[in-house]
Amino acid sequence: MTSNLLFLVSAVRAIIEMLGLCLIAQGAMYLLAGQQRQRNPVYQLFALVTGAPMRLAGALLPTGASALMAGLLCFLILFVSWIGLAVLRKFI
Repeated sequence: MTSNLLFLVSAVRAIIEMLGLCLIAQGAMYLLAGQQRQRNPVYQLFALVTGAPMRLAGALLPTGASALMAGLLCFLILFVSWIGLAVLRKFI
């Protein structure tokens, strides 16, 4: 039972890590591609992968908040979750 829980925590942590890295890469592409980012296929791929967490973070913010604020909140949520799962994994 413990090994199954450890595997589940590790798998969820890996998914959160991948989402966080995609969010960082999307931010870098935002800076590099400039106004042409919506036509950049790499940026579109990162936007597709990070779309669900960004919508969740956007729903937590008040109406009219910028996309930058949603991105920062999304990254903060992912980072705290990633650290929390690392601590949980140590106690299993």
